[in-house]
Amino acid sequence: MGYRLSGGGSDKVMANLSIFFHHKGFEVDIIIVLDEVSFPYLGKLVNLGLLKNKSNGIFNKIKRLKALKKYLNENHFDFIIDFRFRTKVIQELILARFIYNAKTIFTVHSFLIDHYMPNNSWLTRLMYNHCLANVALTDEMKTLIETKHKLQNVVTIHNPVYLEEIVKKQIEKIDIAFDYIIAIGQYENEIKQFDKLISSYAKSDLVEKQIHLVIVGNGYESKLQKAISDHQIQDFVHLLGYQNNPFKYLCRAKFLVLCSKNEGFPNVILEALACEIPVVSFDCDFGPRDMIVNFENGILVENQNWQKLTEALNLLISSKDLYQKCRQNSQNSIDPFLLEKIGQQWLNLLQEH
Repeated sequence: MGYRLSGGGSDKVMANLSIFFHHKGFEVDIIIVLDEVSFPYLGKLVNLGLLKNKSNGIFNKIKRLKALKKYLNENHFDFIIDFRFRTKVIQELILARFIYNAKTIFTVHSFLIDHYMPNNSWLTRLMYNHCLANVALTDEMKTLIETKHKLQNVVTIHNPVYLEEIVKKQIEKIDIAFDYIIAIGQYENEIKQFDKLISSYAKSDLVEKQIHLVIVGNGYESKLQKAISDHQIQDFVHLLGYQNNPFKYLCRAKFLVLCSKNEGFPNVILEALACEIPVVSFDCDFGPRDMIVNFENGILVENQNWQKLTEALNLLISSKDLYQKCRQNSQNSIDPFLLEKIGQQWLNLLQEH
């Protein structure tokens, strides 16, 4: 169960795992609450977003909650996996204790665990101590949850990367004739910090070397446009908006830049490495350090040190030997995260119960 089949990292994981479980012979039903579908998936789609009206008032929410309860009761699932962020405590308590009627796994997809579990540990244990498992994306996230909330059923499973999809989609042509680096993400909030990236890029040697910056994703475009204008680099920074197929842009970039305040386990790093390009990333909590080996498949930069980030951009462009080494190591470095291997960890979790 997830919010949608479009846009977010957790939604992409849900879509990828639907493909894995379907191929393993499972009957897969994907329940979403927003009518947004762009990711490839396998199984039956149950789109509760079609029941949502413009007001989204209390009666409309109750209608969708009743529809969900009825559907779960009619189908007698063996397992329910919840990929949503969960901030509405009363609603989530009702779902966890009274609506979900099968062995349930809840996932946590961010360093900001309060987006998934109440800050109150008593409430968190009431909601999540009884379930089959709570899946964290890194061991550090697992430790954070266990330390704060004293849950006894937390396991670590990384996000998977679906290499076959990436290989298939990256051959699509694009209308870009210049060299560029790329950043990808939804920037509706302050976490991605693309405005600061634009400033860091403007201070680098890349503009002089005619290497552009391409940003893929939706968000507060006016803020980014202001940063572009302030540095007078309108000809060098390109805001492409949300793209159903980011891989065609990734595979042609020099490298990916990730400059977030925090993450969970950013899929885009794995996707960039799968496209055989290196990654420059802040060593933020959590995720990048689990995927990037410094100076082997990319550069890990001291967290939130923007001067060091600019220096890393310059280094990866100026040092041809380092760049070629990181590029050659990129795709092999994703081997532990391939869908078949991560999917098997999920399968093991289900089979243990």
